[in-house]
Amino acid sequence: MIEYVENKDIIARRIARIFKTGDVVNLGIGLPTYVANFIPDDVTVILQSENGMMGLGPAPKKGEEDKDLTNAGAVPATVLPGGCFFDSATSFAIIRGGHVDYTVLGVLEVDQDGNLANYKIPGKMVPGMGGAMDLVAGSRIVIAATTHFEKSGASKLKRHCTLPLTAANEVNLIVTDLGYFEVMGGKYYLLEWFKPYTPEWIKEHTDGDVVVMSNCQCSDIE
Repeated sequence: MIEYVENKDIIARRIARIFKTGDVVNLGIGLPTYVANFIPDDVTVILQSENGMMGLGPAPKKGEEDKDLTNAGAVPATVLPGGCFFDSATSFAIIRGGHVDYTVLGVLEVDQDGNLANYKIPGKMVPGMGGAMDLVAGSRIVIAATTHFEKSGASKLKRHCTLPLTAANEVNLIVTDLGYFEVMGGKYYLLEWFKPYTPEWIKEHTDGDVVVMSNCQCSDIE
């Protein structure tokens, strides 16, 4: 019997392998920021933070944080040689101008039509969607990064979102701690699965239509 164990590292590791040298990537607040720690050594991407930075590096080591250097989530960050800083107007001109190749966002829900809900939690005060609506509209590829299940055990991959939408029909790829999916034609297409799960188990535990691609394979990410 397969038992689910939450694994955020495998999500970040798999997403980090999607990019190629030269890509401009925006990492959203929370789980997506972990991706910066796993970019392969032979790949050089330009990480952008919506609060006004280009050229972010991995998270600083404990004790080496700079209180004046944080990402959009107010979490300590590093900037690589050649990185730069600018105001919010310039940052959003980059985003809205279509200069971001990939944006990686955490989600509360995502559905098989590519709809995204990531800002409103029922019964809780939240600051709003921030720059997410600009990022999903302005980026070439939108990646949803999320654990597969809510704390209640329900699938976050829905047939139809029930929460207010951040954006409609914008999500292209989804990486959970069960597998790697592409959203096409109103269905989830499973490209890879992660051990110990199987395609059959993933289909059974996803609230939506999952198609297992003919070339679907077990990921080599541990």
